[in-house]
Amino acid sequence: QVQLVESGGGLVQAGGSLRLSCAASGRTFSSYAMGWFRQAPGKEREFVSSIVWSGHMTYYADSVKGRFTISRDNAKNTVYLQMNSLKPEDTAVYYCAAGTRWLRTDGSGYDYWGQGTQVTVSS
Repeated sequence: QVQLVESGGGLVQAGGSLRLSCAASGRTFSSYAMGWFRQAPGKEREFVSSIVWSGHMTYYADSVKGRFTISRDNAKNTVYLQMNSLKPEDTAVYYCAAGTRWLRTDGSGYDYWGQGTQVTVSS
């Protein structure tokens, strides 16, 4: 079992930055790929980024490529999402997830999900 708790969301102006954190419980954190997803009001959940267990491979949605950076610290059981050059369309609840299929952008490769953290970008 892995429990995930996101933090770091908030209100920021367009062009600003935020860093999301996702703290995981459980001794098996380092064996899981981690992903970030988001869901805006009235829209379906969408993939943002993912990272393999070792951290040496990452994957990004085209909409965030070049602006967001995913990383992880297995010693701290934490995955991060650094978000720069934020846009109003980045406004959503952001969820982290743990799983074994890090390229499954529909979320089907992820077994554990956090409760989410709200990110609001004002124009």
